Amino acid sequence: MSTMNTTTVGKQTKQMDIWKLTMTAMLSAIAFVLMFLEFSVPIMPSFIKMDLSELPALMGAFAMGPVSGALICLIKNLLHLFMTTTGGVGELSNFILGASFVVPAGLVYQKWKSRKSAVAGAVAGAFLMGVISIFSNYLIVYPVYYNFMPKETILAAYQMIFPGVKNMLECLIVFNTPFTFMKGIFSVLITLVIYKPLSPFLKGAHRR
Repeated sequence: MSTMNTTTVGKQTKQMDIWKLTMTAMLSAIAFVLMFLEFSVPIMPSFIKMDLSELPALMGAFAMGPVSGALICLIKNLLHLFMTTTGGVGELSNFILGASFVVPAGLVYQKWKSRKSAVAGAVAGAFLMGVISIFSNYLIVYPVYYNFMPKETILAAYQMIFPGVKNMLECLIVFNTPFTFMKGIFSVLITLVIYKPLSPFLKGAHRR
């Protein structure tokens, strides 16, 4: 009997591992598609776009753990490398920001499984993503953009919206940090609406 139980448990574990890989791949594909469904935000310069490609990664982090969430962020950017216009720099930054958002959310929810902990972890992740975006953009992304658009032109685009900013670092703090934080919050709000009905499917519970 003990051997049969061990065999059954082992088989179920293997099936769940396969299901997690399947879900991770599916959510990565959805995240990749969402990267193209971007739109402008009125209070931001026209070259900055909003997308919700972190949404599938956040759901994956809640359903399958922070590692799956980070993998979804990684895979969607690896796929995007085939059409990159930044030599991979934009994808690297996107991965860093996405992982900094979904990994804390997944870790908190994994330890304290409740709606409140999910919200708290995701909001903390969104805040961390906003802070890291300052360094990511200032040190990695914008130096590449300067090859295509002069630094003065980018600065002028920000100053047209708010003349009080004097340099690029101030622009990133005043504009990009709140923008990145709100981008995360939008994903949190949508997840709160759709996660519960999708949770059994994402976790493979409907197959048991």
